[in-house]
Amino acid sequence: METATATPLAFRAATAADIGILVPLVTSAYRGEASRAGWTTEADILDGNRIVPEVLLEDIARPRSRILLAERDGEVVACAHVEARGDTGYFGMFAVRPALQGAGVGRRVLAEAERVAREDWGLQRMEMTVIDLRTELIDWYRRRGYRLTGETRPFPATDPRFGLPRRDTLRFAVLDKPL
Repeated sequence: METATATPLAFRAATAADIGILVPLVTSAYRGEASRAGWTTEADILDGNRIVPEVLLEDIARPRSRILLAERDGEVVACAHVEARGDTGYFGMFAVRPALQGAGVGRRVLAEAERVAREDWGLQRMEMTVIDLRTELIDWYRRRGYRLTGETRPFPATDPRFGLPRRDTLRFAVLDKPL
């Protein structure tokens, strides 16, 4: 568990120079054997990429889009993507180094993303999508004030930039929260 004596997290926006750090961080949280050290693994339902450099570069360059990096002692330990989509914030690509999952880092990254959407961009609502089979993750977000909207969206099963499904039934549940 993160304690009061732990070095605090520092947040900054990613740049193109951070791509080499981001791809392995996000991959380690979701894919392959390394991801099984944490609780966010998707290794049983998806193979392949979780993110690719081209998508990260687009996210970094797009106006009102920010990839947040959380650093401790100068080392990137977590990240998330937050962007304005019209009058709503969108939260995604959330990754915490597997060995630090469950230590409070994720709660702080989510809170910082919500702060960016609310204070920097004046948005009053945050939305996200989560693979609907990930009930433990959905429950984690619900404990932080998010609600299931009842809407689902298709998983991009034919786009290998985001993974190769091991089953045909993957879809996203939509969650939202007033900010």
